[in-house]
Amino acid sequence: MKREDLNDMLWFLAVAEERSFTKAAARLGTSQSTISHTIKKLEARMGLRLLTRTTRSVSPTEAGERLIRSLAPRIEELETEIDQLMEIRDKPAGTVRITLSDHALESFVWPRLCNVLKDYPDISLELNTDNGFRNIVEDRFDAGVRLGESVDKDMVAVKIGPDWRLVAVGSPDYFARRTIPQKPQDLVAHVCINSRQSTSGGLYAWEFAKDGRELRVRVDGQLTFSTSYAMIDAAVKGYGIAYVPEDIVAGEIEAGSLIQVLDDWCQSFPGYYLYYPDKRQNSPAFKVIIEALRLS
Repeated sequence: MKREDLNDMLWFLAVAEERSFTKAAARLGTSQSTISHTIKKLEARMGLRLLTRTTRSVSPTEAGERLIRSLAPRIEELETEIDQLMEIRDKPAGTVRITLSDHALESFVWPRLCNVLKDYPDISLELNTDNGFRNIVEDRFDAGVRLGESVDKDMVAVKIGPDWRLVAVGSPDYFARRTIPQKPQDLVAHVCINSRQSTSGGLYAWEFAKDGRELRVRVDGQLTFSTSYAMIDAAVKGYGIAYVPEDIVAGEIEAGSLIQVLDDWCQSFPGYYLYYPDKRQNSPAFKVIIEALRLS
């Protein structure tokens, strides 16, 4: 294989992973036109169509999928070897990629890492916010952050945060016009602010529990978001009831801009865990991140 072919195939992998020429170009530090031209030349040399292009998306063809399955493990093996070589350096170095929710990022991960990273200038950190479930192996993340109940059994799980709960809140103006709900079923008569799950594409069914009884309520309303912070802002502005993490809405509740309801029905979740494959070789850089996030 010629060296230029290998380089072009790496560019092809970047486009296939990002499902976008624009995102791949930004990741590789080149222009969209350059990477598009490179992939076309690669396809011409191989005599195969590797990507299906539409105005809205890019996806691998069957031949492209086969090439990905052939290349990806070898590239990962090469990256592992390079990471192991980096271990001989005096200071941890390299890139660590983590997928996590906006709540986990703002409340637990970034507050602990922002100061630690100043002591390790050779560590590059990518924090990819996504409220859905990502396959960290296929998507080439070093780790992910999820609630303990959602971590797969074949993963190493390190607890990084205490248990927390979702709470139902609405503005005084909203409740001045409507009866305060006394039980979760009452929410079907209210305007609620929905949250869409990015993995399944469906709307989150609000989960409640009391005295061993569990309920899920599908609510309706004018607004749907994929981030808790936007839901809180909408609730403060009177658009309805939101179901959001208690710790990030405590200030609004204390200030009186939001009223908490159904308190005895709002259940706790078993905290966030950093998880990663149990067979992976952890680089010094990744070990620094683990220890910085580990709940003491």
